[in-house]
Amino acid sequence: MKLQPNEKIRCEWAATADALMQSYHDREWGVPVREDRKQFEFLVLESAQAGLSWRTVLHKRENYRKAFAGFDPARVAKFGKAEIKKLLQNPGVIRNRLKIEAAVNNARRFLEIQKEFGSFSNYIWGFMDGGPQVNRWKSLQELPAKTAVSDRLSEDLKKRGFKFVGSTVIYAHMQAVGMVNDHVVTCFRHPELS
Repeated sequence: MKLQPNEKIRCEWAATADALMQSYHDREWGVPVREDRKQFEFLVLESAQAGLSWRTVLHKRENYRKAFAGFDPARVAKFGKAEIKKLLQNPGVIRNRLKIEAAVNNARRFLEIQKEFGSFSNYIWGFMDGGPQVNRWKSLQELPAKTAVSDRLSEDLKKRGFKFVGSTVIYAHMQAVGMVNDHVVTCFRHPELS
């Protein structure tokens, strides 16, 4: 594939993707997030992705935003049977009962962590040694699906009662919120986020 003049070199997964995926790659993926509502948003979306493609979830993101109260964990934590039933009938979200119930449960657990640590971001970034881990992958095939850090974080979240937070889901979350820079070294975003 020959690049056009001024065309940016992206990670392989975004190079031939649709405009929404490219925009996500170029503007969000791997950018350090320290704001709790955004952390909660990615936690909901990554948990919904389990077993599916990120493209599927990303294209439903705005529907999720509306359905899950703008990703306000305090509001989602108050969802009861009626709200869950409504979500299960909403074609704009992934209508998996376990994932929807997990999102509501996780909102409640999220608030507990905020109370204990001052913010969810304080808690989650506490698993990193001083900031984002900058990796130097040369190809997409080198990226791990999980790491020792995602294993520890996943285990701790599960102990705290979170659902759909296996190590692979948590590593995807860590990538999304910039806890790790997993842009390949040839990608224009790698040096920008290093």
